[in-house]
Amino acid sequence: MIYHVNVVFGKDREYTYTFSDSELAGRSAEEARRWFDREFNELDCPQTNPVGKVLVIDKILNVARVAGEQRFNEGKVWTHEFAYFAALALGRDTITVDVPGMSINY
Repeated sequence: MIYHVNVVFGKDREYTYTFSDSELAGRSAEEARRWFDREFNELDCPQTNPVGKVLVIDKILNVARVAGEQRFNEGKVWTHEFAYFAALALGRDTITVDVPGMSINY
């Protein structure tokens, strides 16, 4: 299977990453959740749930939002890791992270 992760910041401001099964092999969804936990805390993302439980989808959205488009525009290792771990965490072949809309679509 081929995995496509699109991170959208607006019209004509989309960043696309593609991974194969073999690229994701040997890594786990739990490892991806830990990566997003760490980034969520390091970026000091705001809590979106008043009772404190934050879902991985909320972490993915907030990490992308707080990290900002400039980081994706630069195309560094971090953005590749973001997309890689999003694919692992969600396990879907096509993922769109809509930052302005604060939604993830499959």
